[in-house]
Amino acid sequence: MGSQSRAIALRAQVKSAGGDVTGRHVRANWSLPVFATFVTFAFLSATLAPPTSNSPAFAVTAPAQHGAAQSVTVAGEFSNGASRDGFTVTEKRVVASAPAAGIPDPGTAQAIAYQMLTSQGLGDTEFSCLVALWDRESHWNVYSSNSSSGAYGIPQALPGEKMASAGADWATNPATQIAWGLSYIADRYSTPCGAWAHSENVGWF
Repeated sequence: MGSQSRAIALRAQVKSAGGDVTGRHVRANWSLPVFATFVTFAFLSATLAPPTSNSPAFAVTAPAQHGAAQSVTVAGEFSNGASRDGFTVTEKRVVASAPAAGIPDPGTAQAIAYQMLTSQGLGDTEFSCLVALWDRESHWNVYSSNSSSGAYGIPQALPGEKMASAGADWATNPATQIAWGLSYIADRYSTPCGAWAHSENVGWF
């Protein structure tokens, strides 16, 4: 039998067995799903793998959901520009206000304090804070004494002997007590309104 005859016989045998005798490559039915699964796995592996030290840094910014970002105002001192999950924290510096004290009567302890404050360049707002502060502490009583803590005088120095740095008559002289009290406030709170804000927040200064 010649080679041509053998080829014809072989094709006839393949055709009778249900095979393709056209000479074209036939892709197996399972090859496409397997290839798709491989590509998907490779993509997910590249996406979920953590970046290496040599990988360029990148940042993803997600837009706020449900329209414009919401705003939360927080009392106190905070850094600007803090935002997360669509919420923006806005800095708001709390300024304590006190009832206006007005001009004090001459010769009173408050008149002495008013004169000392104005000589330091502080105005009526700071004086009002000071009046409210020391009203709360001692009612401006030179002899005010706290039996439980030992705080004494108009500024309620603790202990009272601290005021000796302003004068030997610290126990009886309102000017000495006020001078010490204003110095204490300046060192610790900068201004009477700073001390008043602290007192409003925690109940003492």
